[in-house]
Order: sequence, then C-alpha cells, then structure tokens
Amino acid sequence: MTLAAQSGIVLQICATELQGGTGMALRFIGIDPNTGDDECPTVWYDDEADEIVVQGWKADDELRAKCLETGSIPDGEDVVRLPARMAAILRKACDAAEGAHVR
Repeated sequence: MTLAAQSGIVLQICATELQGGTGMALRFIGIDPNTGDDECPTVWYDDEADEIVVQGWKADDELRAKCLETGSIPDGEDVVRLPARMAAILRKACDAAEGAHVR
C-alpha cells in the first residue's frame, strides 16, 4: 500500500476482485463526514478476505502520473483519493484488521 499526501490522502491499493454472492462479510467502517449527495468516499473491512476496502474519488491523469514516478500501477490496481479528514476512519479500519488477528 502506498500513501502520499496532496490536499488529502492518496491511497494506492491492491484491488482484489470482489464478487457478489461469495459470502464476503463486509463490515462498514465509515464514510466521509462531509459527504454530499453525489460524493461518498467510504471504507469497509472484509472479515473473510482480511482486507480493507476503499471507495474514493478516481485519481486524475496528473495525480496518476505523479504516482507513476514512484512505481508502476499494475493492471488490477488503481489509485483513489480520500480526503485527509477520513484519517480517523482509516485508523478504525486498520484497528479492525489488526483486531481480526488477535482472536
């Protein structure tokens, strides 16, 4: 996972193919507290796959180019943007992931 700041958090995530009906246990963690009607960055934790799942704004070409300066973006992966105000929600998702290993 790669993090870089630029008027928010840029998160490069490995995209695992998520298919419905596979018994995936998504646990809602949080949504952007400043969500409007049409923009709603969201974070979940998938208990079965042991993954943090992120919905964010698509990176524009300029941001993708900056990310590519530090490495590649393989097929099956992408760059999404989350506002920095979601840092506490990301921490909560990380806590959920770490807690899953304490059982």
